[in-house]
Amino acid sequence: MASTATHLFRLLKWGRTLARHGALRGIERDPLTPPAVRRLVRIARFGARIPRMPEYAHAFEALGPAAIKFGQALATRPDLVGPEAAADLLRLQDNLPPAPFEEVRKAIEQALGKPIEELFQSLDPEPIGAASIAQVHRAVTSDGRQVAVKVLRPGVEEEFAKALDTYEWAAAQAEALGTELQRLRPRLVIATFKQWTMRELDLRREAASASELAEGMEAEPGYCVPSIDWQRTARRVMTLEWIDGIKVSRRDELIAAGHDVKALAARLVRAFLRQAISEGFFHADMHQGNLLVRPDGTIVAIDFGIMGRIDRRARMWLAEILYGLITGNYERVAEIHFEAGYVPPHHNLAEFTTALRAVGEPIRGLPVKDISIGNMLDGLFAITRDFDMPTQPHLLLLQKTMVMVEGVAQTLDPDINMWETAGPFVKEWIRTEIGPEAWAADRIVEFGRTLALIPDLIRRLDYQFPRPGAAPPPPPLVDVNVLGRGHGWRYAGIAVLAAAIGSAVTLLLV
Repeated sequence: MASTATHLFRLLKWGRTLARHGALRGIERDPLTPPAVRRLVRIARFGARIPRMPEYAHAFEALGPAAIKFGQALATRPDLVGPEAAADLLRLQDNLPPAPFEEVRKAIEQALGKPIEELFQSLDPEPIGAASIAQVHRAVTSDGRQVAVKVLRPGVEEEFAKALDTYEWAAAQAEALGTELQRLRPRLVIATFKQWTMRELDLRREAASASELAEGMEAEPGYCVPSIDWQRTARRVMTLEWIDGIKVSRRDELIAAGHDVKALAARLVRAFLRQAISEGFFHADMHQGNLLVRPDGTIVAIDFGIMGRIDRRARMWLAEILYGLITGNYERVAEIHFEAGYVPPHHNLAEFTTALRAVGEPIRGLPVKDISIGNMLDGLFAITRDFDMPTQPHLLLLQKTMVMVEGVAQTLDPDINMWETAGPFVKEWIRTEIGPEAWAADRIVEFGRTLALIPDLIRRLDYQFPRPGAAPPPPPLVDVNVLGRGHGWRYAGIAVLAAAIGSAVTLLLV
């Protein structure tokens, strides 16, 4: 754990870096920014030469891999950060400066325990993509297969550890201030973020996640996951099937190749819903750089370092919330929030229903391009504040991915209506999982599990109460009044006293 001075130095340096690249200009000019925050921004940029156009990608790159992950997510939301900022941030997804090939070669040989020549016929020294955590090289295996080799950047673990250490310290200081910051639970949020990144730094787990996702998505047409070469995969190296395709970020190339971008956007949304709602296991880093389109129109996902899980009860709540918003059933949406414990029970259900309606009604039926994201977020944040709703860290990954998927779908089809696209899938899932057939199926399963417990219950009863042996029945016993516990000393004392009296009388008579 670093010292307080070290944390303060890092925070000041990060703030200065953002200000020097003009990345804080929007915060400073926003009329909704609190005066204290605006003063801090001015202090951070004092004396610096600010570029005319903000250099967001350079700023996040200078801050390190943890900040780059945040910048990648922002790149999917031009509606939030603006089209110019989003275009600049796209460079963070796979176009960062690569590590030297000699370091990469050494890392591969150390991880796999063999010389490169025994593993691959060829390995391109120029990476096809370099992101915050790893870079990818094209290769041909010793048995002639085209593969992609992903290698962790040297020193990335140490960089993440230092950044997360300071994030944790800053979150603790913020939460100690209480009030609104305490409700947002920044320490728990950072702890959850730390879990995500630690998993991403072990490529064996990423390979296992890819394999699991591939099994879960076999029934979804038009979406696939590359196969893993387990013999060439270790903690710092992962080898997977090579995919030829066009990145989703290159919309013009997709159109030129004859792809229906509207159909691709709808397919992407449906694939995410199947992962999150049907399977409860979803790709949580679905930015444009991690999605390719093959010539046949199949969407191929890559980079499975960050994956999310949702248990069945939470998935049922999520599906009902989405369907309630789609159909305008705000009362049911409000009830679910109370049932799930998202809203403290001392609040009024009807008032919460009205608050949801105020946010939901203005955007129902509108394409994404016609929705004011700023107004919608302002309304949602007001609801969470007015109804004392604490942050739910276990849902942050899902919320982040939903925002990201919506942003990517919108870049493909600006006219997409997320409600209409999601509606049929959510309605069908609710019918199969919550409808009368599902209720009957659940009862049958429960009854079957109860029946399965009966043999074991009988065996345990037989052990506790064994059957009589082969001896003849014993004769009946006469009832005898047995002295109760605690009375033995009394009778013994009476006997001793009687004996003493008897002895004394005998002596007197003699």
